[in-house]
Amino acid sequence: MDPVPGDPAGAPHAGAPAGGHGPDLGPLLQRAARGDSAAFATLYDATAARVHGLVLRVVRDPAQAEEVTQEVFLEVWRQASRYDAARGSALAWLMTITHRKAVDRVRSAEAATRRDVTYEQSNRAVEHDTTVEAAHASLEAHRVRAALTQLTEVQREAIELAYFGGYTHTEVAALLDLPVGTAKTRIRDGLIRLRDTIGVER
Repeated sequence: MDPVPGDPAGAPHAGAPAGGHGPDLGPLLQRAARGDSAAFATLYDATAARVHGLVLRVVRDPAQAEEVTQEVFLEVWRQASRYDAARGSALAWLMTITHRKAVDRVRSAEAATRRDVTYEQSNRAVEHDTTVEAAHASLEAHRVRAALTQLTEVQREAIELAYFGGYTHTEVAALLDLPVGTAKTRIRDGLIRLRDTIGVER
């Protein structure tokens, strides 16, 4: 994979700040959208450690985490023009892309693993209760994914970070540049809406 603009080494800078007191990311994204590689390099330095940290928490594999981190920044470089400040912070936009890329990598790895064991599974007797349990779990996962689409964008990104990314409420607040109380409210309201939606589907 080609390195992102402004990063010849193709890996997160060891001293990249995790955020909180760094540059304003919104204008950097807007300049990057116009092809400003220097602005993109500054954005990368300010966020690479945080992006890599979230990816690593999701994929659990350091080598894959480095690859996914580069995929994230390649997409940010290509899609920077799609960032809309009216819909949320630049950091939230970036972390949403990060989480989606990390989850995609996990799903891809799981699919590869399933392909590797298909023959064994197809030739092994499976108890009826196990089959029913697997089918039920698959149905529940489908219901949750469908229900997530019914949330507002701010509710969905908070819940994805908390329950898919494994972050605490305090960490979610820091990632999204929100007061802790606001983050908790978004997560709570999102969970209530999820529960109501799934309940209706049942």
